[in-house]
Amino acid sequence: MSYEQVKNLKPTEFKRLCGVYPETFKNMIKVVSAEKVIQSKPGRPSKLSIEDQILMTLEYWREYRTYFHIGTSWGINEATAYRIIKKVENVLIKSGLFNLPGKKAVRSSNIDIEVVVVDVAEHEIERPKKKQKIYYSGKQKHHTLKSQVLANQKSREIICTNHGKGKKHDFRLWKESQIGINKEIKCLADKGYQGIQKIHENSQVPYKKTKKKELNREQKQANRQLAKERIVVEHIHRCLKIFKILSSRYRNRRRRFGLRFNLIAGIYNYERFGLNYGDR
Repeated sequence: MSYEQVKNLKPTEFKRLCGVYPETFKNMIKVVSAEKVIQSKPGRPSKLSIEDQILMTLEYWREYRTYFHIGTSWGINEATAYRIIKKVENVLIKSGLFNLPGKKAVRSSNIDIEVVVVDVAEHEIERPKKKQKIYYSGKQKHHTLKSQVLANQKSREIICTNHGKGKKHDFRLWKESQIGINKEIKCLADKGYQGIQKIHENSQVPYKKTKKKELNREQKQANRQLAKERIVVEHIHRCLKIFKILSSRYRNRRRRFGLRFNLIAGIYNYERFGLNYGDR
């Protein structure tokens, strides 16, 4: 496969194949091309064009095959495939085109943000050789990495993310992220964030039953209503996980996971707001 074979696909078909729309792909080409001009170094030119290098990177995220399989498909060595994909990722994140708004967006009084939702997703990883216990998730019953997403409920824009090891509790991950939401902004969270009201009073979490006390009818209704309002962040996780690198068992080095997650989250924001594609 090459870019020449897929460039004439319909936007929806191109999205199904690569995970991004053609307009996003073209902007990626501009970013990588500009970086190549700045960093022009002598040496043998790459066998693949810039378009094919970006397409190979998206294919790796989308299908998450091994570097050996990717390299064989493109007629290059697996080590070369690794270097190309890493280079493209570094250029895209360095460009700032796919950056997230960050914590400052919710710290100041911003009338555009009224309600935010927060949730954590867990990603299975290979069993670590060292310090296995801190990565083991009792809930998922395997070793994981956690990704916390804070999003605007109304616009569904991802504001910021944070990452931690599988054993770490969701609320502890929130405290360590030190987001500091403005008191006028309401925060909706799940049961994993019990106690968040002590840090941010304008927060809402589900009522939790105990062994001695069951939930009454009003509390159950309130929990259902909260779940309806929080479903936005579940949809966001679903959109990010169309890239199998986030939904399958993560095989790569863990220290690069956060960069890839943030880059895919930035692409999600860019396509939703920069291209005005909405929920298509």
